[in-house]
Amino acid sequence: MQNLTQESNQSKKLIRIRSVVEITGLSKSYIYQLVAKDLFPKSIQLVPGGSSVAWVESEINDWIESRIQSRDGEV
Repeated sequence: MQNLTQESNQSKKLIRIRSVVEITGLSKSYIYQLVAKDLFPKSIQLVPGGSSVAWVESEINDWIESRIQSRDGEV
């Protein structure tokens, strides 16, 4: 039971733009362009009415996996 809780918590970890840039290798501005085109996971507003946002880490990892699968499917 504890493993399920740990996995659930890990999948709900929020990360800020600096970490998203580091994980993906994409620039901050390009990430926001992809989000605007619905080609990248959307951010979550951390405080209603505030400007701070973060991304769900598992969604970023899923996006990376989808890019790998797309590449491998095109070969």
